Amino acid sequence: MFAPAPALDSLQGLTLGDAFGDRWFPVPADEASAALAARVPRKGPWHWTDDSAMALVLLRHLVAHGEVRQDELARGFAAEYTEHYGRKYGPSMHQVLRAIQEGADWRTVTAGLFGGQGSHGNGAAMRVAPLGAWFADDLAAVAEQARLSAVTTHFHPEAAAGAVAVALAAALAARSRGTSVPGRRELLEEVAGLLPESDVRSGLRIAARMPQATSVRHAAVTLGSGRQLSAQDTVPFALWTAAGALDDLPEAIWTTLGGRGDMDTTCAIAAGVVAARTGLAGVPVGWLGSREPLPDWVAAVRPS
Repeated sequence: MFAPAPALDSLQGLTLGDAFGDRWFPVPADEASAALAARVPRKGPWHWTDDSAMALVLLRHLVAHGEVRQDELARGFAAEYTEHYGRKYGPSMHQVLRAIQEGADWRTVTAGLFGGQGSHGNGAAMRVAPLGAWFADDLAAVAEQARLSAVTTHFHPEAAAGAVAVALAAALAARSRGTSVPGRRELLEEVAGLLPESDVRSGLRIAARMPQATSVRHAAVTLGSGRQLSAQDTVPFALWTAAGALDDLPEAIWTTLGGRGDMDTTCAIAAGVVAARTGLAGVPVGWLGSREPLPDWVAAVRPS
């Protein structure tokens, strides 16, 4: 089995960010502030959540097929959910994935949520960075494959826009390997320019215009840091933190964590993007030892 090296690196970063961020739930505000200021990680083990579980399904699907085949992917998500439903899946995903596992057509299920609007949650964005790194040589393919992957569970246009944005950011990070690091504004504006009209695109344009000295807390308040669990409330902030630390994976995770909010998901997104450029360079050995091991099949996939 083979996969592009940046996609494998992105998966490693995503799962690390997910597990690292989730370990901060629930930590009292005073204790969290002190630990963040001192850069003291939580004690292990760090278990990964549905963010990683679905990213693993998506990458394994790409290894098998080389592209998104929606029917097979939807069934893969449902099968993973059935085996590991305790991975903190959101309420709407319990409904969607149970229905698919029971034989319902994913199109009908996802389109029927929320009065026919579909879910605009951040679940499609949280898992997609490795896909962006996989198709990094072709940004049009990145956008289309990310959209196809998103709508298997999230029908709403904002959810798809969030997934496309994250995938494009990961692709651009992967394309920059071995070259000078892109500027934060440059990266965010390029991603925004490739998105359809959406709140996600508007959020990225606001993020791109923020002064260099903007604090993480101000960015989190302005952009949202996932407290509403929506794509538009999650993706702009996570990509702002990633774009500001594209050469430093641990720094990207710590900075993202400082925004609080949906910390496993924002850290998964940011780390998945940054690792598409850096791999695991600079990550403390203890962090990798604390993260829950990935499935055995991951180690069998060779970089292409």
